[in-house]
Amino acid sequence: MSRRPEDPLTFRSLHDSPVVGVRDYHCRACRGGPAAEEHSDRNNIVLLRNGAFCKHFGRRTETADVNQAVFFSKGSTYRVSHPADCGDRGTVFSPPPRVLADIVRELDPAVDDRPDRPFPFVTGPYDSGVFWRHHDLVRRLEAAGPDPLWADVTALQLVADVLEAAFARHGRPRQRRRTGTDADHADRAEAAKTYLASRLGERVTLTDVARAVHASPFHLARVFRQRTGVPVHRYLTRLRLRASLDRLAGGASDLTAIALELGFSSHSHFADTFRREFGRTPSDVRRASDRRTLRELRKNLKV
Repeated sequence: MSRRPEDPLTFRSLHDSPVVGVRDYHCRACRGGPAAEEHSDRNNIVLLRNGAFCKHFGRRTETADVNQAVFFSKGSTYRVSHPADCGDRGTVFSPPPRVLADIVRELDPAVDDRPDRPFPFVTGPYDSGVFWRHHDLVRRLEAAGPDPLWADVTALQLVADVLEAAFARHGRPRQRRRTGTDADHADRAEAAKTYLASRLGERVTLTDVARAVHASPFHLARVFRQRTGVPVHRYLTRLRLRASLDRLAGGASDLTAIALELGFSSHSHFADTFRREFGRTPSDVRRASDRRTLRELRKNLKV
């Protein structure tokens, strides 16, 4: 999307990777319009967090609000008006063309016949589950040091979910094209698990894992979840947490060192994630281990 410099519209990057770009936008326009003609310089999906605006295509008008995902096709022209004085604010998702084509191809194989027009609609449903996951994504991206693997997988899944809902709403083809055999999917999932197990302390991205197993990022994310029941980032987090539990049980006491060794960004990141997984903090486990050790020492002394 492009606007004139004097317009009250600002963008801020939240996440940028080879897989997907995520930007916050804030439009402070008052009620009025339609304004001058605009054009989209890339394929974007917009999820609003508050407010509303209208897209005008000649005599046709589509309203964008917090109940609707909005699709901007590269090269499309439109005008915008605002039905209220509050303006609008939301998130712009920009997958590169090859990644977007991978996602749409799962829903409509005919996208290969029209690669420059992946969106055969302007709006689509934006249900409560997607709304909350979108808000959680923005909240965590705005916090310091988000996990890039988590960010890639979560953002791509939001894009895939709103596209699937839009295809369903508009009655477009939804028959998934089979890509690869079960054996091939199993092999790629196992190769990804091997890759993750060997990189517990490294900063891993979805692009890294996909390249290692010779798959596209979206295809890998989808196949991995189908084969393991959890997303790639969740699987890696569990590997790290179980490794930390073993270290604590073995007597390791420096929680910050454990956190950094296992790829967590900080002690607090490690502690929060550990508590969500096990229902107790690393300090609780360390103290329990210390008490067991002390009991064993006392028992030996009595003998």
